[in-house]
Amino acid sequence: MSGFHPRNVGYAVRRQVADIGHGARLFFRLLTTLPDSLRRFALVRDQIHFLGNYSLVIIAVSGLFVGFVFGLQGYYTLQRYGSSEALGLLVALSLVRELGPVVTALLFAGRAGTSLTAEIGLMKAGEQISVMEMMAVDPVLRVLAPRFWAGVITMPLLAAVFSAMGIIGGWVVGVLMIGVDSGSFWSQIQGGVDVWRDVGNGIIKSVVFGFTVTFVALLQGFEAQPTPEGVASATTRTVVVASLAVLALDFILTAMMFTI
Repeated sequence: MSGFHPRNVGYAVRRQVADIGHGARLFFRLLTTLPDSLRRFALVRDQIHFLGNYSLVIIAVSGLFVGFVFGLQGYYTLQRYGSSEALGLLVALSLVRELGPVVTALLFAGRAGTSLTAEIGLMKAGEQISVMEMMAVDPVLRVLAPRFWAGVITMPLLAAVFSAMGIIGGWVVGVLMIGVDSGSFWSQIQGGVDVWRDVGNGIIKSVVFGFTVTFVALLQGFEAQPTPEGVASATTRTVVVASLAVLALDFILTAMMFTI
């Protein structure tokens, strides 16, 4: 290994630590921008429309088809044990607790996260960020903060839409196509889904995922090389890093919620 040298390892480790420190500073800086973002809520509102409205179709359609699949798979699994009437509870708990927040976050990373990274990266490549700094305009406060808080607000709303459409999809397959009793389907959901423990845990997950995916997208765009290749590479990293972070955080949050 002629190319190996301890200095190379030390340099790589030091660079990674520096990148983590820079990302942590930017994250805490974004958290402190909440009062200013609320005072200029029109900027956040525009980004909520951009991120949420344009992601709504793929979230709703995906939730519907996931509900279709869960209705079929859940029915044939429960039928083995004579518990097909609990299909509604199975579909609702699976979506509200787990699939709703996780799949929404993954779709959000692929649809809105890449858009945020490309937008910020192109602004940097076009020297718009540098122009703002020369005009004494803080790009973090003017560009990043509205998009950050819009992503945090949008994610739980999209997760709720995904879960609702999934439950409707499960009802269509289970009740209309297979013949499960409609009253049993809805009564099982009403009696078995706890607002605080089940729905509340799903909301907490979706909020955490909103922070994570949006921040990763903005960080990758803000640190992208100002070239077409750099923006393309940053967009790819957004999907990879955000997806892995969502799956890892989902395990950690699920373990914490079941032990508390």
